Amino acid sequence: MDYIADIKKYIELEISVLRQIDAMEINALMNAIENSRQKDATIYIMGNGGSAATASHFVNDFNKGISEYIEQKFRFVCLNDNIATVMAIANDIGYDAVFEFQLRGKMKQGDLVIGISGSGNSANVLNAIELAKKEGISTAGLTGYDGGKLRKLVDIPVNVPVMSMQVTEDIHMVFDHLMMAIFYKELCGKNHLKEGCA
Repeated sequence: MDYIADIKKYIELEISVLRQIDAMEINALMNAIENSRQKDATIYIMGNGGSAATASHFVNDFNKGISEYIEQKFRFVCLNDNIATVMAIANDIGYDAVFEFQLRGKMKQGDLVIGISGSGNSANVLNAIELAKKEGISTAGLTGYDGGKLRKLVDIPVNVPVMSMQVTEDIHMVFDHLMMAIFYKELCGKNHLKEGCA
């Protein structure tokens, strides 16, 4: 089989969408993340499916990757990482509560809650964001498509304008690594292109 045409088409779509990304949105999210770090606040992050993997990857890259080189660490917590907790809440209360339940009684002023949802319409993510907003906690959302409900709900929307879940999830990971590379430079004095940082 010759997949070359389809491979090139996918890559061209990815490049086209990357050129449409609003740098101001990413800048706003980076400032919110850095402000939380400076306050020793917690950054809660969550998602379903591929977005759950992205949320876990964010925690790895910030809590270990960048934090290895700085005295004042990032405090990321991934709400989908403890499978026993997630399954217990889903079984006893309902899947729509798996993130919101974990936030109750824990959020503090200065914290940041980040929801990742390709469609922007994941009920459990929306419920957690709504709770955070009720308690006056800053919120951000990584979305695709038209951003769905999440884009309109959060304080800081970061949208990937494409009707493709695969490209959306690809670019959400680009956001993670883009921010990681810049924080390496600004906070650690390290150039990821020259020094091969983890």
